[in-house]
Amino acid sequence: MSAKALRAWYGVHKWTSLVCTLFLLLLCLTGLPLIFKDEIGVWTGTTVLPETLPANTPHASMDGFIADAHVRRPHDKIRYVSQSDDSPAWYVSMGPTADSTEATASFKYDARTAAMINDIPQQQGIMFVIRALHVELLAGLPGTLFIGAMGLCFVTSMISGVVLYAPFMRKLAFGTVRRDRTARIRWLDLHNLLGIAATAWLLVVGVTGVINTLTLPLLSLWQRTEVADMTAAWRGRPGPAAFSSLQQAVDTALRAAPGMDVSFIGFPGSRFSTPHHYMVFMRGDTALTSRLLKPVMIDAEDGALVDSRTLPWYLTMILLSQPLHFGDYGGWPLKIIWALLDLAAIAVLASGLYLGLSRRKSPVEARLAELDDLASEA
Repeated sequence: MSAKALRAWYGVHKWTSLVCTLFLLLLCLTGLPLIFKDEIGVWTGTTVLPETLPANTPHASMDGFIADAHVRRPHDKIRYVSQSDDSPAWYVSMGPTADSTEATASFKYDARTAAMINDIPQQQGIMFVIRALHVELLAGLPGTLFIGAMGLCFVTSMISGVVLYAPFMRKLAFGTVRRDRTARIRWLDLHNLLGIAATAWLLVVGVTGVINTLTLPLLSLWQRTEVADMTAAWRGRPGPAAFSSLQQAVDTALRAAPGMDVSFIGFPGSRFSTPHHYMVFMRGDTALTSRLLKPVMIDAEDGALVDSRTLPWYLTMILLSQPLHFGDYGGWPLKIIWALLDLAAIAVLASGLYLGLSRRKSPVEARLAELDDLASEA
């Protein structure tokens, strides 16, 4: 690679790294406890498991806990109901309106008895703050989109770092850290080693993180296009005065999607549905298909099947990216691997920040000359 090209790539790597490093450090630090959020919930008592009952205990009607939720929060609306991934339980999320972006209450119910297990605290506690920082920097959708922009800078930084690795390290054995050199050279070697060793994971997490920041805009696009087409016959009509049985709607969805189970149900008026319908999102029963959802639209007034379509490619892309980003599909072993790689990412970012700022007063010409020296040494 020519010296001119090397300098250009170095400039791309340096500036994209400096722009995003502090924010990526925050995301890595907040992401570490989120890897173990379920376990932390159990340890702290915020996650309560259902009582032990025989394995063949049938599920109770969902209408029972829906009625209970309305009694507990008579002035709120149900946003959605979701099924627990690892226990026989349902979660009921409520807000001041069905389309509210924030929940005022979340109740966990035993699926077999319809009894409430616990009232999950909302918008409080250290894990809530950590998650809000990680997802939106406490700034809502603008914060989420800003994180996406920083993610793009990070991916660019990683790609340019990979391009620079070979010419910088061509005369050194892989894994070499020159301990007899200056602190800056030692940090550079460590930065290069950890960065190249974790490149695949860093790119996967970076790219999937950027994809996940587009969830709300792409969900809105789906509502304006496909959902609008599915509900054209209801356009302009007032919403129903009362909703039909949720259990009836779920039973209809199960018949419409044989071999699938319910993941969650968007209630009428929520961001996941329309004012006239239940949107029952079905999932498969394998490691892959459990991440792929199929929406089944049910008339909220009479419980009749309206339509069922596969999700568009862009929402499928988001669903497939989530387990890769969170590392939540392989139990404890994968979580530990994700945590170790997250720690490596923190070391890469911290060392990169040190390298970028440690000689910030040097003139540009001196920095470029230093680059040539490093390249020749490598």
